[in-house]
Amino acid sequence: MWMTMVYLTEVWKLNFTHAAAIVNLYWGIVAVLPVGLQFLVDAFMGNYWMVLVSSFAYSAGLGFLSMSTPPALAGATGTCSAYEPECIGQGQKILFYTAVALIAVGMSGHLTSLGAFIAEQFMDSQSDLDDSMPCHFFLSFLMVILIPIAGVFAIYYIKPWSIRYGIPAICTLVATLIFLTGSCSYHTHRAQGSPLTTLFRVFVASASKIFRRCPRDASHLYEKRDDGYQISHTHRLRCLDKAAIILAAQPLEQQQNNRWRLCRVTEVEETKSILCMIPICTTFILMGVVSSIGNTYFIEQATHMNRKVGRIKVPLPILLWFYDRAKQQFAKSYFQIGGLTRYGPLIGIAVSMIFAILCCITAAKVETRRLGVVKRHGLIDKPEETIPMSIFWLLPQFLLLGGLDGIADNSIGWFFIDQVPPSMARYMVLFAIALFGVGIMGSVLSVYLVGEISGRGGKPSWFQETLNKSRLDQYYWTLAALAAANLVLYVLMSIWYAYNDLRLEDDEAPDYGETAEPFDDNVQCCCCCA
Repeated sequence: MWMTMVYLTEVWKLNFTHAAAIVNLYWGIVAVLPVGLQFLVDAFMGNYWMVLVSSFAYSAGLGFLSMSTPPALAGATGTCSAYEPECIGQGQKILFYTAVALIAVGMSGHLTSLGAFIAEQFMDSQSDLDDSMPCHFFLSFLMVILIPIAGVFAIYYIKPWSIRYGIPAICTLVATLIFLTGSCSYHTHRAQGSPLTTLFRVFVASASKIFRRCPRDASHLYEKRDDGYQISHTHRLRCLDKAAIILAAQPLEQQQNNRWRLCRVTEVEETKSILCMIPICTTFILMGVVSSIGNTYFIEQATHMNRKVGRIKVPLPILLWFYDRAKQQFAKSYFQIGGLTRYGPLIGIAVSMIFAILCCITAAKVETRRLGVVKRHGLIDKPEETIPMSIFWLLPQFLLLGGLDGIADNSIGWFFIDQVPPSMARYMVLFAIALFGVGIMGSVLSVYLVGEISGRGGKPSWFQETLNKSRLDQYYWTLAALAAANLVLYVLMSIWYAYNDLRLEDDEAPDYGETAEPFDDNVQCCCCCA
């Protein structure tokens, strides 16, 4: 989506904060939507249909994005074909926002089901896999994943925006059609129901008995004693215990048949464990706010900086490449050191918050230097001019941002997996991503509030029409202060939090691999050219 940030500022001539708001809302939706889509997958659709629908949505979105550029529909809409704001009519704007919504749905669907669908293909015996796995299955995902990664560097040198967006649109459409041709050969599984239903049943059952008194003895609450998986009763959130109250006026068998009126103690405790995580989870949101500046303000800063190394002009995505490498290496190194110990995820979250503070401080100092260069060379009123300052001054903040995202993504994911029942593990991984999504969308509100507060008393706002006139360094310092306060709050919440010892014994623990990363990077692989 970095290209869209550049497109909005250079072609639409939007204020950089307005363009950043559009990009951040997009990424926030991409991160939040998978929780709801996972429920649809488990309850109704299955992974195959979600992958298929999201692939068509993604392809259509990229197609609409290409059509929204001025030359594509200039004749039909009666507008000019130049890449100027006056050549963008209402039709192009409608196509653009429709495209962004479709791409968000497509990426969210891939994030939800692509990895699970690939895993389904390997669930049967190896001999069956060798006989039936079609080559176009691998070919289609090769095009969907690898071609955009390679194309992100090549497309940078293509100037017409309609072609920049058109090439990935054609590639994804061809990949989707290849994938569709093998539909009869794939191993698919029907929807088995969503574990989220358990949470809803507990809420409904406890609400239906709101005027009933909980028995003092927890042994009087309903539980299947012959069930292998059980959680002992706790005294927290006693109001939810009402879901397990056995009514004396009705036969037990009749109550057991209505699962929306009677729940097991284990189901109630599962719901409690999730609700008790909400306070500490609120501290994760600010990391999403910090993470959001990488795809927006960092990119906008780099756009007009000197990209030459000797006689070679390096492409803008080189910084994103360093970011991705840092993200992977920091995550891998942390979990090799001890990230999977009992308190490893909690410590990892704290480490990622420290990275957030250092990233904001570094970004503030670099931006202060950049503004100094702008002032010395008289470029304040020349936003399109290249600033005589190397783009690699931004490299440290991209590396620190990679450390933040790499360690935070995995630590939060493993924290959830370690603290919730096995049936809810997949949802909690998606919930961890959704928390970052809330933070990314919250960054739009933070920019608005900071702009309003900084402009009080007749003072100029920190966010002006151009980056050279703005005081982005002050915003970075504000984020650094908020991140430091958030770290203190997180430490206090961690001390207060009652750690659930739900982890399997060592001889029963699953092998998660050397890097122990619960997240896949499908969302990044599929969006490089967006």
